[in-house]
Amino acid sequence: MQAKKRYLTLFSAGACLILLFCFGGIQVPLSRKGPSRRDDRSLTGYHPGARWRRFSASLQPFSPWEHDQSDSHNEHISPRQKRDAISGVYTGKRCRMESCFDFSLCQRNGFKVYVYPQQKGEKMSESYQNILSSIEGSMLYTPDPGQACLFVLSLDTLDRDQLSPQYVHNLKAKVQSLHLWNGGKNHIIFNLYSGTWPDYTEDLGFDIGLAMLAKASISTENFRPNFDVSIPLFSKDHPRTGGERGYLKHNTIPPYRKYMLVFKGKRYLTGIGSDTRNALYHVHNSEDVVLLTTCKHGKDWQKHKDARCDKDNAEYDKYDYREMLYNSTFCLVPRGRRLGSFRFLEALQAACVPVMLSNGWELPFSEIIDWNTAAVIGDERLLLQIPSTVRSIHQDKILSLRHQTQFLWEAYFNSVEKIVLTTLEIIQDRVLQHTSRSNLMWNSLPGGLFTLPQYSTYLGDFPFYYAKLGVKPYTKFTAIVHVVSPLVSQSQPVMKLLVVVAKSQYCAQVIVVWNCDKPLPAKHRWPVTSVPVIVIEGESKVISSRFLPYDTIPTDAVLSLDEDTVLSTTEVDFAFTVWQSFPDRIVGYPARSHFWDSNKERWGYTSKWTNEYSMVLTGAAIYHKYYHYLYTTYLPASLKTMVDQMSNCEDILMNFLVSSVSKLPPIKVTQKKQYKETMMGQSSRASRWADPDHFAQRQTCMNKFASWFGTMPLVHSQMRLDPVLFKDQVSILRKKYRDIERL
Repeated sequence: MQAKKRYLTLFSAGACLILLFCFGGIQVPLSRKGPSRRDDRSLTGYHPGARWRRFSASLQPFSPWEHDQSDSHNEHISPRQKRDAISGVYTGKRCRMESCFDFSLCQRNGFKVYVYPQQKGEKMSESYQNILSSIEGSMLYTPDPGQACLFVLSLDTLDRDQLSPQYVHNLKAKVQSLHLWNGGKNHIIFNLYSGTWPDYTEDLGFDIGLAMLAKASISTENFRPNFDVSIPLFSKDHPRTGGERGYLKHNTIPPYRKYMLVFKGKRYLTGIGSDTRNALYHVHNSEDVVLLTTCKHGKDWQKHKDARCDKDNAEYDKYDYREMLYNSTFCLVPRGRRLGSFRFLEALQAACVPVMLSNGWELPFSEIIDWNTAAVIGDERLLLQIPSTVRSIHQDKILSLRHQTQFLWEAYFNSVEKIVLTTLEIIQDRVLQHTSRSNLMWNSLPGGLFTLPQYSTYLGDFPFYYAKLGVKPYTKFTAIVHVVSPLVSQSQPVMKLLVVVAKSQYCAQVIVVWNCDKPLPAKHRWPVTSVPVIVIEGESKVISSRFLPYDTIPTDAVLSLDEDTVLSTTEVDFAFTVWQSFPDRIVGYPARSHFWDSNKERWGYTSKWTNEYSMVLTGAAIYHKYYHYLYTTYLPASLKTMVDQMSNCEDILMNFLVSSVSKLPPIKVTQKKQYKETMMGQSSRASRWADPDHFAQRQTCMNKFASWFGTMPLVHSQMRLDPVLFKDQVSILRKKYRDIERL
């Protein structure tokens, strides 16, 4: 009986223990080692589930930012630093276009950019002033905030290093007081420098909210894909417009230069960014791999100098940096205190293939540029392998890399204006995805800034991609005849010109742009031709209307003609045949040239017959109709207004535009010294050439246009294309364009 009672007691106790365990009354440790007293987590706030890190990814954070840093990292950050980081970099870290951008603002007026008016008393660096001026001078700018899709601060945010004289204080309060700020939504903030000694963090010192960041030296960790834009670090001397061309003047074959790999720069003895540069001496050989560093910078460099400093400084002074840069195949671009470096743009311009050694750097414009075609992306941890790696690159690849550096430099980096416009166009492509540019448009000539997707999203509609697509332009042209004189006789030059052009086997139709003050002539006054003749009354009777992108132009090619041009059908046919091989250039007859007048220190214009030219006048020239669209939408209203007021220089402006896009000269076809610019008497009021100030105006135009473009885009050429057997002593019957011989 006693044994039975003992069994019942044990059974009851066991059942109670099981029930307590099931309902949570007893916690059984799941590991043999419990939390230590030295653990930085307090027992009162500890929960066993916190150790199961794999479940944390499925939980959405309550706050709009994330803390991805490990506990061990946070141990070394003070509470104040944590608060600063939260208020700076990490606010809105999860922002993307679809979550932090209001697309509805862009639906009414398209992609327009508004710049806040500058506040009195606020200092502004020259670099930031150049950024704002570039925006205000672009076709994307609007002075009306009600029409804007994107907003840009007038407060200088470029330099957020607290030790810098350009640092703007109290920026947080100033930004929050802006009535259009709206938490930063639809705003973009430009920044070149962030953080300060010793850590150089990416904190801007104020809450950017939901604003996008166009930042130099941004890390992949803090970069928000499809939201932020990585821009290059550029100096205060970087030109606002124009910019210098690359230094690769011609194909250098073989592509090897005097040096294989070079670098010349500071060596940091302590602090962030010192590791890589301190190790460069391991691969320096003083022959074809020349990697030079100096300790001699900063006020107290001698306090920190090491045993190598004196030797490094002496070696450093032996070499000229520019001479090294221009005579090296590869240029090392290691990180400095920050991830970015001025060496990056310097290498691009010099056609020295950049070798990137900056782990974690989001390369400039990485969203659109394929950097594998223009640079070598290295790893700081594998520094010793860099020389053997670059030596293994084939000559063909080196030549390709070098040419791509020149294209990228001139397309996106050689001026502040291009850097800013590229940034804005990237955002526009995100907003207007249905008309965004393709990867080919961004990474091949002439670049994304000159291939406007509003014109077309099909590559075959542009004159630059026929060879890549394996297609040819349409085999017909549209003649556009600019008329400013009334029709008084059937024997006028314009009547003969219409008949001659219409006889061409390549002519699809003729468009007459009527810019005469007199009313349109009756339909029966125009000659009867085998192709349609469409008469369009010029818009506002201004000379630029000849270059409008008329919907009635069905062909790729446009034959532009003045009313007094004298050409034969054979000449028209031959010019069009030549253009089909050069669809991105102007091809025609009357050539002109430019020169630099060193006495007057200005550009000059000449019509003298020489063996060199840089322009082909649009009084008798063929080009792609896309240039009509660029002339109308890309060029500023100020230049077109100037041309219209003078009724002069529109042909020069078109040559500036085409050469700026193609980076190539026009093409002159068979010399015709009998070509006359006008068949009218000098007393004719309608003739542009009757004005005695005509030539002086064209000199002025040259310099006005060069000022806006920021450089002289015209390119000289000595090439003239003639028909096969032209002027050869053979039978005329053997020549295809035999009529040209008789002219």
